Amino acid sequence: MELIQFAVLVSVLLCSLVAGLVLTFAIVVMPGIRNLGDLDFLKSFAAIDRVIQNNQPIFMLVWIGSALVLLASTVLGIWQLDGLDRVLLVVACAIYMLGVQVPTVTINIPLNNHLQSQDLHTMTESGLLEITEMFESRWLRWNTIRTVNATLTTVLLLILLLRL
Repeated sequence: MELIQFAVLVSVLLCSLVAGLVLTFAIVVMPGIRNLGDLDFLKSFAAIDRVIQNNQPIFMLVWIGSALVLLASTVLGIWQLDGLDRVLLVVACAIYMLGVQVPTVTINIPLNNHLQSQDLHTMTESGLLEITEMFESRWLRWNTIRTVNATLTTVLLLILLLRL
């Protein structure tokens, strides 16, 4: 197996794990905790997020590793691949960075941090509802975007891997 094949294989693995993670949040975690009242929903999400923000090692390896390995694969691929193979890799990388990583850093993490900064136990019902409505709809919208883009990236990388 050549280095570029190995790099793309690891990129497929890590990006598909990220796609599965954001999909799981979209179809299981968020609908599940949404069945709770506003206070319990927000507390549950904050508790899950604290695990991530405390640098859970496997999560960090997968999330950050996916970006680093895909970037390294793309740099390597620009030198070693040509034609459609190069295009597939560059497009997959661009979709992943712009459609998964950038929204995570600029939208989802700031929303998570804002939620973490709230003293939920002292809020009124209307205050909790306001925070929930502001947080949930925007977070879910961008998580859906991340899910679609992570899945599309994985499909493009699988196509590329089959061509190599």
